[in-house]
Amino acid sequence: MTDVDDRIAALAREQEGRTFNPFGPDWVPDDDPFGTSGERQVSPRAAQIKRKMVNLDAITAVLDVNYLIKGWLSVNGLSVIYGPSHAGKTFVAISLAMHLAAGEPWMGCKVNQGPVFYIAAEGGAGVLNRLAAFKSEFPHMAGAPFTLLPIGVDLHASGDAKIIASLLTDTKPALIVVDTLARSIGEGDENTAKDTAMFVRNCDLMRELTGANVLIIHHTGKDEDRGARGSSALRAAVDTEILVSSAHTITSQKQRDMVAPDPLHFTLRSVCLGLDEDGDPVTSAVVEQADKPLPIRKPLTGKNQVAMAALTDALRDFGREGMGGEHPSSCPVVAVEHWRDACAAHGLTTGASESAARTAFMRAKTKLIDMDEVREFGGHVWKVRDDV
Repeated sequence: MTDVDDRIAALAREQEGRTFNPFGPDWVPDDDPFGTSGERQVSPRAAQIKRKMVNLDAITAVLDVNYLIKGWLSVNGLSVIYGPSHAGKTFVAISLAMHLAAGEPWMGCKVNQGPVFYIAAEGGAGVLNRLAAFKSEFPHMAGAPFTLLPIGVDLHASGDAKIIASLLTDTKPALIVVDTLARSIGEGDENTAKDTAMFVRNCDLMRELTGANVLIIHHTGKDEDRGARGSSALRAAVDTEILVSSAHTITSQKQRDMVAPDPLHFTLRSVCLGLDEDGDPVTSAVVEQADKPLPIRKPLTGKNQVAMAALTDALRDFGREGMGGEHPSSCPVVAVEHWRDACAAHGLTTGASESAARTAFMRAKTKLIDMDEVREFGGHVWKVRDDV
């Protein structure tokens, strides 16, 4: 029960014995439909409703709102994080969830610590590597009460919702993350109000049975300004709606019970987890707070696109980490010569003289550096960001 519920119950108790009764007798026996027996009986539901009734003169302001993350997530709410593909919404959700589980402030926001249950319905190595990267970069949070379920669930029907809630009886999570709606709606269609309402009803079922905030991760369509993909029934139902944009900005689009906070900005910092069986680096990323949003990235075209593809190959074949100095510590770098050779192999300057080829490469390199897609130091280059 929340503080608001406690307040309402207390006010109702204060009013016991008052004569306010706008609805007349609550209930009479079936064999005495006109109430002639003189005995009034109150049904359990009528009694419950009556206990919740509050006179205007007893109402005062509610100054405190129970929160998990102040301004962003409330206790026992229904929330959604949405954004376009590759905007970083799962990284943001993991960062938020891990800070909550550890009781650490999240991007400067106060946190009321509580266990987290994360349903990674998309499965695969991606979420495992993202959590491994977080643990690697924040070892003091590695022991936080965070439980992962890396399988698909069906929240179009109530069966899985009831099973999950029953398994969490002892854990009492503060937050349940559903990643993503598309992978958790079963045979339902996210574009229809009926199926979306059934999905919401089962998320609400988990929320009611566990007391947790249920946070749904969802996608936008091609135009992120048009909101979350699918039926508007989702937006109508949730208490909190958070947009993670392509510019790496986190914006509160809807807050039912809290004042919407100012937007937050972040970057994704690459983390090397080790080498695969072929000796190639395996990377993921973690969220870091930033002062401003990313500049809007223009799609690479022409020779710039060819040069970036060549850099990807050069980093794969010759990339090194841990160079020291001004080189990045957590992503591979490669010698400029290897990049130039890869550009030639990609046909950046097919049929040109050596001088013309060198000039074309320098132009492409300079352009990509000016676009902040590539950085250079000490004869080595690297990508500013991974397409994670």
